[in-house]
Amino acid sequence: MSNYHSPVLLKESIDALDILDDGIYVDCTFGGGGHSKVILDSLGSNGKLYAFDCDADAHENAIDDPRFTLISANFRHVKRFLKLNGMKQVNGVLADLGVSSHQFNKDIRGFSYRFDAELDMRMNQSATKDAKQVLNTYSESDLADIFYYYGDIRASRKLARTVVNNRPLNSTFDFKGIVQTISADEKLLSQAFQAVRIEVNEEMEALKEMIQSCSEILVEGGNLVVISYHSIEDRIVKNYFKTGTFNGRPEKDLYGNYELFFKQINKKVIVPTNEEIKINKRARSAKLRIGQKL
Repeated sequence: MSNYHSPVLLKESIDALDILDDGIYVDCTFGGGGHSKVILDSLGSNGKLYAFDCDADAHENAIDDPRFTLISANFRHVKRFLKLNGMKQVNGVLADLGVSSHQFNKDIRGFSYRFDAELDMRMNQSATKDAKQVLNTYSESDLADIFYYYGDIRASRKLARTVVNNRPLNSTFDFKGIVQTISADEKLLSQAFQAVRIEVNEEMEALKEMIQSCSEILVEGGNLVVISYHSIEDRIVKNYFKTGTFNGRPEKDLYGNYELFFKQINKKVIVPTNEEIKINKRARSAKLRIGQKL
């Protein structure tokens, strides 16, 4: 499992779940099973853990334990699949967002600009939309929006125009070469690949659906623990915990009241220690937020 992916903020996230001996928990992002294994170690014989992962590679890490169920689905469908498994409410939910080390390091998956591969970037390898489709069929204005909102790229319009003018793109190195005509800064490469990956996997939509589902499936006092890796994700989580909306603007009724679904447990975001970052560079941008169901 450790070769597949090193879990980030492991102790902090498990502590945040405040695990009950006989509780029911969900790991929305199973991956290498690092978080799931520690959750199971914290549960008693009557506890239960459901894990989600739509990547077939992750299912090779399935844990042989009668208390454990691994579901092959995106976490956006957490409510529906828990219901199919006879569960309407759970005691805690953990979501470690983003891409696993395994996905980045497996060249044929097309997530990394380090390898020359087909433009893929699908977390769910049975999905129809891939990076090649996004880069070769989206309009210039849509690509510019993706680069700007999902990659924080200031030269988003210039990059989008360059992509459109150099179609078709077939490989990660095709895309890498185009990005490098805008700037030689490796940061821009990371931002551009991140933006396309987020669009391919509909990550922001999935995150919002998962959070809304958790406001229904969590028992009162149950915790939703989210580890995010860039500002877009973190803002979505923070806004919903704080205001009950994703845009941060509370929706008031005729009487001026608005509904909150979570109480912020940590108003100051939790970040990795310097020691963890030295061991696992991927942890450097991680932020952990805890919301308790009201």
